[in-house]
Amino acid sequence: MPHHEVEKFKARTRWLHWVVTLAALTLGLTGLFLYVPQFGSVAQDSYTRIIHRIAAVIFVGAPLLYFLIAPRMSLTFLRKVFTWGKDDLEWLQAAPDYYFGGDESKMPPQPEMNSGQKLWSVVAVGSFVGFFVTGLLMWVFKGSISSGAFQASVFVHDACFIVGGAMLLVHLYLGAIHPRMTESLRSMIGGKVSVEYAKSHHGKWYKETTGEGGGEEKTGGEGEK
Repeated sequence: MPHHEVEKFKARTRWLHWVVTLAALTLGLTGLFLYVPQFGSVAQDSYTRIIHRIAAVIFVGAPLLYFLIAPRMSLTFLRKVFTWGKDDLEWLQAAPDYYFGGDESKMPPQPEMNSGQKLWSVVAVGSFVGFFVTGLLMWVFKGSISSGAFQASVFVHDACFIVGGAMLLVHLYLGAIHPRMTESLRSMIGGKVSVEYAKSHHGKWYKETTGEGGGEEKTGGEGEK
């Protein structure tokens, strides 16, 4: 590995990210066809529901399989996502000014997963659980639950789509389009980021990974999702 780069994600983490992303986008598109009245004619054929359900199995199955393969890494990721402190609140307060062109030096140093990525991950994990439970009720147990429980499941499912979908759009913009975050996408494709990017966006993580200020660089993290 070139000395001007550090490893941010291993291959299996990148594979999981893209498999889940493609499944989520497929679910979102087919879900629109199924639930938006204007698209009702498109959803009349059974293929839309079949594609939606296949994507749902992949969306749920891929993370569960990853958990079985790498349980310790998965639990570490969840611990990072749901562990919040003063630095996270300070980062969130400073973030709007930064993303609209403000002074980068005012941003608090961040670990492997910055506070914005943690916020996205909280929403993603919450939506995942909501989709899984309500989807299971509407698909597998449709004939066993009351009409009220079914309607409640539809409501929660739709709410997860709205909240999760909105955050996904923000995630896509910040990860792939925003000029200050372009290496975020590159890291999820090739697994590496430049030393400069690591220092400016994940200063705490870079210090822990490389021993601050130099020395031989080590391979790094798994958790910028």
